Amino acid sequence: MPVGVLALQGDFREHIIALESCGADAIEVKTLAELNRCHGLIIPGGESTVIQKLATNYDLFEPIKNKIKSGLPTFGTCAGLIMLAEKIVDGIEGQIGFGGLDVSVRRNAFGNQLDSFETDLSFKGITGEPVHAAFIRAPIVEEVGPGVEVLSSLDDGRVVAVRAQNVMGIAFHPEVTGELRVHQLFLKMVDSR
Repeated sequence: MPVGVLALQGDFREHIIALESCGADAIEVKTLAELNRCHGLIIPGGESTVIQKLATNYDLFEPIKNKIKSGLPTFGTCAGLIMLAEKIVDGIEGQIGFGGLDVSVRRNAFGNQLDSFETDLSFKGITGEPVHAAFIRAPIVEEVGPGVEVLSSLDDGRVVAVRAQNVMGIAFHPEVTGELRVHQLFLKMVDSR
């Protein structure tokens, strides 16, 4: 079964390329039938409020939420992390996500587009060179609930990657820096299901 990338908005094409570079069968997910084919799902970066609205309009919001709750391996980057958080600290009125991670996330925690930056991170479960991470209008994990594992933090201690059971979320974009090891780590989660 393929790994799907929610393809309603955001940088889903880059995730498809990253997955295929890792040797995975990857498909765009825009319909319930495509979602039902997937053995894993990536929620890409983009605009979390737009992803919420489009997922609702495409009748995918509740099915994705239920699939995550039922154990579908799911990986969110940047806006995808926001969509997987149980609590969005500074969301707009009515903003909710799919859930799956018992964390509180603050949107645009580093400022606007001009405040984007790149850095190298140590990342639990990834050996060798540090992970090169691009933060673009990125969120930050402010609170981590019980059962959530911190995978990576900035030098100042702010949490930027977490995992709980079948769900992993990160604040940065490995798909735009050519860093494939985070996708490979997610594919191991998919394979171990």
